Amino acid sequence: MLQIAVNWLLFEAFGLDPSAKLSKALSFFIYDYIKILFLLFFMITLIGMLRTFIPPEKIKAWMANKHKLVSHIAASIFGALTPFCSCSGIPIFIGFVRSGIPLGVAFSFLITSPLINEYLVVLMLGFFGIKITMIYVLSGLLSGILLGLLIDRLKLDHLIVFKNNLNNAAEEIQIYPSFLSRVGFGIDEAKKITKQLWLWVLVATALGAIIHNFVPEAFIHALINKGGILTVPIAVIVGVPLYGSCAAIVPIALVLFNKGVPLGTALAFMMATAALSFPEAIILRSAMKLKLILIYFGLVSFSIILIGYLINFFQHFI
Repeated sequence: MLQIAVNWLLFEAFGLDPSAKLSKALSFFIYDYIKILFLLFFMITLIGMLRTFIPPEKIKAWMANKHKLVSHIAASIFGALTPFCSCSGIPIFIGFVRSGIPLGVAFSFLITSPLINEYLVVLMLGFFGIKITMIYVLSGLLSGILLGLLIDRLKLDHLIVFKNNLNNAAEEIQIYPSFLSRVGFGIDEAKKITKQLWLWVLVATALGAIIHNFVPEAFIHALINKGGILTVPIAVIVGVPLYGSCAAIVPIALVLFNKGVPLGTALAFMMATAALSFPEAIILRSAMKLKLILIYFGLVSFSIILIGYLINFFQHFI
């Protein structure tokens, strides 16, 4: 409905040419900016409200009683079930961190949320079939779980800008006399974070709109096709800056595959495009230090490259 409203405003009310690249970029920008801000405000409000029922120290105590692997598996599966792009899952990630959930567990969610969702799975089933789709899904889940565990081991909490609320004694003893007071707390949290993030989101979505609409597919095909043995890392390097919907990513990967690009290379491109993007990095910069962003992008990129090479090696058995 939001996309219909935006298109009506631009193409009907203002009379812009819907086939022009600039018009498409403007539509993409307005839609994504409103969508991400709405998700940011709504999810932070919801998580903030839930925190009034389950204080951060209780969350940490529950996590302490669970095996780490169970927490990471649960976070990765939850990420796979959420229909978010690389930018839209950030509000939930921030909410997790502020609630006292371990950083690695929050990253397990952040990694799998854009990699796997029902839209992408349905499209992949139609284009690639069930066997390749299952390989993609299992690879994404495994990446989220293992990388989340690794981030936990690296002890990188000091690189987060948004500190969790365990240090806030006032919140720990706060009494909420009614349901509305709990909702009010969630809304206040959402207002604070939205004020800190709106400019980052604006810049990120503008960059995403430009990349999505002005980078030609032929250019992508040419770069990846000429890579030789380095096609997998090249596919990842090309895919990371891009930002687009599953409807755009899957057909490009299929074209690459049909033109002779190895399966692992095509899937690596798709995973890199879905999991990482420059707009995501811009928004994350407001929540964490640059060092952590580079570590996160580096680890995810390395895992995708490894998956791509492994699929290429076993392609004849698939």
